[in-house]
Amino acid sequence: MKALGLWSVLLAAALLPASAQVTVELTQEQEQFLPAESIPVAVRITNRSGQNLRLGQAEDWLTFAIEARDNQVVPETGEVPVAGEFVLESSRVVTLRVDLAPYFLLNRPGRYSITATMQLKGWNQDIRSQPKCFDIIQGVKLWEQEIGLPESVSGTNATPEVRKFVLQQANYLKSQVRLYVRLTDASGSKTLRVFPIGPMVSFGQPEPQVDKFSNMHLLFQSGPHSYSYFVINPDGEIIARRTYDYVDKRPRLAPDAEGKVLVTGGVRRPASSDIPPSKAEAAAADKPKPKPSPGEMMFPEP
Repeated sequence: MKALGLWSVLLAAALLPASAQVTVELTQEQEQFLPAESIPVAVRITNRSGQNLRLGQAEDWLTFAIEARDNQVVPETGEVPVAGEFVLESSRVVTLRVDLAPYFLLNRPGRYSITATMQLKGWNQDIRSQPKCFDIIQGVKLWEQEIGLPESVSGTNATPEVRKFVLQQANYLKSQVRLYVRLTDASGSKTLRVFPIGPMVSFGQPEPQVDKFSNMHLLFQSGPHSYSYFVINPDGEIIARRTYDYVDKRPRLAPDAEGKVLVTGGVRRPASSDIPPSKAEAAAADKPKPKPSPGEMMFPEP
């Protein structure tokens, strides 16, 4: 009878569907995005099948679909690139990270859902994730300014290319005010880049200024007594990020006689998010880091 019971358990395990032995799960660090903003998604694949899985052999081994609230399929503009071929051992987990924004037409505000489908051709089965919902929201324009690209970019004596910085505000989850920077062409019809800068206190007034190098400087209150400072170049890259505390005087932006923009007042507080890293954070980064857990494999974003 014991032998019969054991064979029954083994037979039941063999008959389990692939979806019970191999799972695909989608996660996101945020659930609201502006049009044209990056939409990063983490795909977590768990293998409990008792055998190794060779994944990534075909280009379409892992695909994504996005639907609007009215069940309308969002058109694709290309195939989402996923990390190449690899082996996922039994009882292991792999996390893949992708940005879906460049590959789907997500221009309209609304509620959307993502699903991922993984093909197991050797098993002749597809594993589908549960839908993951997110929102495309419309931000409020706070400020904008046209800039000309520096000579090093446009070429000496050439007609300078004109771009536009736009500062936007969005109410994230109706409880947090978040600032965004959008970089567009001169007309504002073509978005070159849009990305979140960070949360701002609801009563704060951000201070944006542009220096003689066409860099955007932004100072805003991010906490009861703290301020965040960013410098963004004409390519939409963050070249400086610092944190200041309100001590005696409130931090402010002030241009000098040479056309540079400086932070006056307050006291700078070194933080792990500093760009470039402060001396204290750079020294901490040089210390040996702990090895990742053997139970999980991590792949970098493509």
